[in-house]
Amino acid sequence: MLVFIRNKIRNKIYHKLKNFLREEAELERYMRFRALSIMDPTVKLLETSSIDNPSGKKELITIGKETVVGGHLFVIPHGGKIEIGDFCYISVECRIWSAEKIKIGNRVAISHNVNIHDTNSHSTNRSIRYMHIRSILEANKHPEENKFDIHSSPIHIDDDVWIGFNSTILKGVRIGKASIVAASSVVLKDVPPGVIVAGNPARIVKYI
Repeated sequence: MLVFIRNKIRNKIYHKLKNFLREEAELERYMRFRALSIMDPTVKLLETSSIDNPSGKKELITIGKETVVGGHLFVIPHGGKIEIGDFCYISVECRIWSAEKIKIGNRVAISHNVNIHDTNSHSTNRSIRYMHIRSILEANKHPEENKFDIHSSPIHIDDDVWIGFNSTILKGVRIGKASIVAASSVVLKDVPPGVIVAGNPARIVKYI
């Protein structure tokens, strides 16, 4: 009986300590990310979330109220801005990388493994691309100026859009209000409001 009580107390202490450490880790992550962005106090950061903002300018990443972030937000040093609206869900393993501007409206649902990139990241010229990659490896960071012929163009995702898992949204694209991007799609061109697009490249398959 005493062994049972002792084990019960031990388990209770263990779970309390575990919860305390989890809350401490969440608070530390929240404070660290808050120093790198302007986020509403109601934003929820999942354990999988991460924010990279090498410039340290908080205004380059803004996140609205009641939004959940489980993916990676990255503003490339030579430029870029990320704006995420209210009541959005950014799932795990999602990567939103900006060298120009990515604007996400309200109530946008982004599933896991989605990539949203407003930039080519590297030059299409092989020699310049090689020099760029070498510079990153040698300095262990991205250059603060665009010296390597990298092309970028803004992305705009309107309110109430749903982007399915494993999809990719590339530079210069606008996705219209309430449209759906089906799983594993690659969006290269603008998507009008109220449609479902699918495939690589993504095409309209249904009007909602």
